[in-house]
Amino acid sequence: MKIKKVTKAVFPVAGMGTRFLPATKSIPKEIMTLVDRPLIQYAIDEARAAGIKDFIFVTSRGKSALEDYFDYSPELETALKRAGKTDLLEILKSTNMDSGAIAYVRQNRAMGLGHAVWCARKLVGDEPFAVLLADDVIAAEKPCLQQMVEAYAETGGNMVAAMEVSPQRISSYGVLDVDQDNGNVVRAKGMVEKPKSEDAPSNLAVIGRYILSPKIMTNLNKMKQGAGGEIQLTDAIAEEAASGQVFGFRFRGQRYDCGSKAGFLQATVAFGLSRPDLAEEFGAYLHDMMALQKAAQ
Repeated sequence: MKIKKVTKAVFPVAGMGTRFLPATKSIPKEIMTLVDRPLIQYAIDEARAAGIKDFIFVTSRGKSALEDYFDYSPELETALKRAGKTDLLEILKSTNMDSGAIAYVRQNRAMGLGHAVWCARKLVGDEPFAVLLADDVIAAEKPCLQQMVEAYAETGGNMVAAMEVSPQRISSYGVLDVDQDNGNVVRAKGMVEKPKSEDAPSNLAVIGRYILSPKIMTNLNKMKQGAGGEIQLTDAIAEEAASGQVFGFRFRGQRYDCGSKAGFLQATVAFGLSRPDLAEEFGAYLHDMMALQKAAQ
């Protein structure tokens, strides 16, 4: 059977971002900047690199600034042209999205990730689709979703990005119950949402990149509230495991949890040091800070 290409992606961006209050009182978490680019821009760029053409945002009240971010800004473009700032102009143009490339649907009630994805069902239709969580920023030579799309072309079914985590952290994730381990790709016989460490079937945790079949939407249609009183995407994916259609993908790269303050700061340091225009000055500052901290101990 020919495996359909993945050209649609869902971006669940309806969350309130309470862990970043008071900043998120007026600024959507997804446009908080990591160095000089919003979190959502990293996700969009990753999706583009993977061949995504249609971008579906699941939003909520208070997200108008996120929607405005992808609009053209003719006044700013004109000002940059007049000032001869061509490099900045090219950066600005790279953030623009063509008319019709982005569609927005509302999640009226906060009922979990599964419910957010289900809200996009009519736009997804009968096609495989990707889901990207902007909180998870992945530094990789080849973007994570692109790696997954290439692996998916061989497996079909449903694929989730996975990484090994310590027992102390496993209860924060959906976890794969591994049937066959073939290196980068593992076949799962089940998934468990946020198990206790002693009950976890493996140490392979699911993070915020998915390639899903339209059957997942059918499963979500009949889902009841699960862990945490929410409709869990993990439960809908787990239903497909019995037929051997769930795969975990060990991606190559470093994932940063930018949904937490510590993770956001770690990503800021890593991405700042990776920038040629910032590395020397920023690295020297961090070195001096560490020296001062050691001297104070």
